[in-house]
Amino acid sequence: MAVPQPATRQDLFSFLDELGLAYETQDHDAVFTVEESQSIKKNMPGCHSKNLFLKDKAGTLSLVVAVAETQVDLKALGKAIGAKQRLSFGKPDLMTEILGVIPGAVTPFALINDRQQRISHVILDERFADCEQAWFHPLENTASTAISFKNLQVFIHACGHDPAIMHLANPGV
Repeated sequence: MAVPQPATRQDLFSFLDELGLAYETQDHDAVFTVEESQSIKKNMPGCHSKNLFLKDKAGTLSLVVAVAETQVDLKALGKAIGAKQRLSFGKPDLMTEILGVIPGAVTPFALINDRQQRISHVILDERFADCEQAWFHPLENTASTAISFKNLQVFIHACGHDPAIMHLANPGV
């Protein structure tokens, strides 16, 4: 049985259009870290993100989508979601297999590639609710796409996931 190819940036935009969701995209130089992205953010008003592909000792996978400035408490988050032992970063090859993206391009939009629903927890930072729009890579780190928090949730649901909205700096609250 052939393994389906990961969705492309254009596939993502077609899906967003199909869902009737407004978005805007800006191309930029490739960025791999939140720090590297500082220079490109000047022309993109709204919240920016950091996205964590996590795994616990039992192999349960989570995608955590946080406002870039949020200091995510992974220990408390693990307890809040019932992780088996501590959460750690998933290996890049596993991330590429499941989400179809490379390190530095992790994004909630990659849930379009989780066709087998292998991500057990999609967790969104509650701070996004205060943002007019939030920016995420459109499956590649050479662009950023802005979408409202409400529309992001619609997209995630359309990908078959029910996101949890949490206070990621203090998940036990």
